[in-house]
Amino acid sequence: MKKIIAFAGTNSKTSINKQLVTYSTSLLHDAHVKILDLNDFDLPLYGIDFEKEHGIPKNAYAFLDLIKSSNGLMVSLAEHNGAYSTAFKNLFDWISRIEAKTFFGKPMLLMATSPGGRGGESVLNIAKDRFPRHDANIVEIYSLPFFGNNFSNGKIIDDELNLQLKDAVKQFELSL
Repeated sequence: MKKIIAFAGTNSKTSINKQLVTYSTSLLHDAHVKILDLNDFDLPLYGIDFEKEHGIPKNAYAFLDLIKSSNGLMVSLAEHNGAYSTAFKNLFDWISRIEAKTFFGKPMLLMATSPGGRGGESVLNIAKDRFPRHDANIVEIYSLPFFGNNFSNGKIIDDELNLQLKDAVKQFELSL
């Protein structure tokens, strides 16, 4: 059975991206899924002076070890002012200090959602450019626009958007 790590790139307890990634994992077949919460990996704000004085925190190693031990990643990025959330960027900065190739070539389903019509397009574009430089194997990209209109009771309610996600999940599974 394949081991999948899934997370939303935010520390919001009511994250729409966590709802999306959680629903997406329910579409997997024959996989052991661990959904991570960035709040469980509390880290100080990254800074070279802090690193020199205190070293790299254990939570950064713990998160990176989970990625390393997985067969694939499902990631839904929150978009804050057109970019990564501070919580995700900080985690990303810390783990990249341990291993520059932070994603270890693992197949990745990269997603985002937002309340608006662009569905996190800006953060997805940043990640599409940046993640491969850190050895991400982005197999599929999925964007869900207008979260409030298209997601209800734990699932996507628009048939076409739901079919697009199911196709993306299937391609992700085939890459494992």
